[in-house]
Amino acid sequence: MGKLDTNKKVKEDSLLNTAFSLFTTKGVSKTSISDIVNNAGVAKGTFYLYFKDKYDIRNKLVSHKSSQLFRNAIEALNASGKKLNFNERIIFIVDNIINQLNENKSLLTFIAKNLSWGVFKHALTSPIKDDDIDFRNIYDAMLADAPYNIVQPEVMIFMIVELVSSTCYSSILYNEPVDIGELKPYLYKCINNIIDTHAGTAKA
Repeated sequence: MGKLDTNKKVKEDSLLNTAFSLFTTKGVSKTSISDIVNNAGVAKGTFYLYFKDKYDIRNKLVSHKSSQLFRNAIEALNASGKKLNFNERIIFIVDNIINQLNENKSLLTFIAKNLSWGVFKHALTSPIKDDDIDFRNIYDAMLADAPYNIVQPEVMIFMIVELVSSTCYSSILYNEPVDIGELKPYLYKCINNIIDTHAGTAKA
């Protein structure tokens, strides 16, 4: 990477980090582009070299932060050395992500309030930064290892993401209807039911 590319990356990272800090303290609606560039110490014109508007940088942040959660979960899964079946691997990843969000409630609030399926899907298939993962390839590999064919795998992961996102937000932040530790067994039973609903014919 040349000096020019390095400088561009430093400025982009500064804008992303500053925007995330402001979004998680002031909120997206109360944060202006002027706030972001002033705190990042760059000109407003520099902002538009990387992002269309504040919603573009918000979406890129959601994508990047979501990718980091999945990357950490996948690394933990690989490091565990456990031989898990398809359902158990999905539950392991979900459990790890929930634990990460439980330890970082500002991140949970930011993602839960700004996550849409379109943004999430883009996050998993179009890495924003060099350390982001392409979860689609990992998910496809998991599907290939499953002992049965999965019917509508995108619908299945959509259902799981929506379920986990909504339940985590209420349970972790407000202990509603119960705290996350008490909720987990019921949540994981629901996820297993979702997976089983999408389980098709056994592979030859």
